[in-house]
Amino acid sequence: MSMLQEFKEFAMRGNVVDMAVGIVIGAAFGKIVTSLVSDVIMPPIGWLTGGIDFSSMKWVIKAADDSNPAHKLPEVAINYGSFVNTIIAFVIVAFAIFILVKLINRFYTKAAAATPPDVVLLTEIRDLLKNKP
Repeated sequence: MSMLQEFKEFAMRGNVVDMAVGIVIGAAFGKIVTSLVSDVIMPPIGWLTGGIDFSSMKWVIKAADDSNPAHKLPEVAINYGSFVNTIIAFVIVAFAIFILVKLINRFYTKAAAATPPDVVLLTEIRDLLKNKP
């Protein structure tokens, strides 16, 4: 079997294709959550905390030096506000995935619990025939 044929079989397996679709949807979902956090959730939180904009919060270690135009030195800072936004985005994504998994588990539990009546009847007939002397 050629290397190309093996790769084609590998790439066309259901799990690989499903995983690729999941990654693409996950990336799009990540963008939605980022927008939700930065554009919808953080402004009210900033308003409740007195107008604080978390995304611009930082701890400046060394200020920018533009005294010499030929050699401008950028600011050195720890942007902890962006970190706070990222943590909030993570919590939202984790909660959304939790709800999704919970709904899927509920669906599978209901689907597994509902055995069709004809299958139940056939199982009873099989058991009666098995126990017949």
